[in-house]
Amino acid sequence: MSASAEQKSFTRPDETRSFEHGKVDLLSIGDSEIGRLTLQPGWRWSDHVKPIAGTDLCEAPHFQYHLQGTLRIRMADGSEFDAVAGDVTALPQGHDAWVVGDEPVVVVDWWGASNYARA
Repeated sequence: MSASAEQKSFTRPDETRSFEHGKVDLLSIGDSEIGRLTLQPGWRWSDHVKPIAGTDLCEAPHFQYHLQGTLRIRMADGSEFDAVAGDVTALPQGHDAWVVGDEPVVVVDWWGASNYARA
C-alpha cells in the first residue's frame, strides 16, 4: 500500500466548533486531526470552555505553534508563562489559559485539538 499526498486548507475546515469568544477549525489529514484555534480578547478557558468540558482544568495535552497574540498559560502547579507568536508549546493536561491584551490569539494545535470544546 502506498501513501498518497494530501493537501487541505484552514479556509475550508472539515469541522468548526464555536464557543464564546473563540472557535477551533479542524482538518483531518494524514490520519491525524490538526486544529487552528482563534481566541478573541476576553477569552479564558476556565470561563468559556470549562462548562463544555466539565473539568476543572483543561485535560487535553497540546502541542502548539503560536501564530498571533499572547496566550497566558497557568499550569495546575501554579506556574505561569506567556506564549507569543513564533513560540512552540507542549502542554501536559491540567492547565488554564487566557488571552492577554487586545489582539486575538491564533495557534495551530497538533495534539488535543480533536477533543477541544467537545462535550
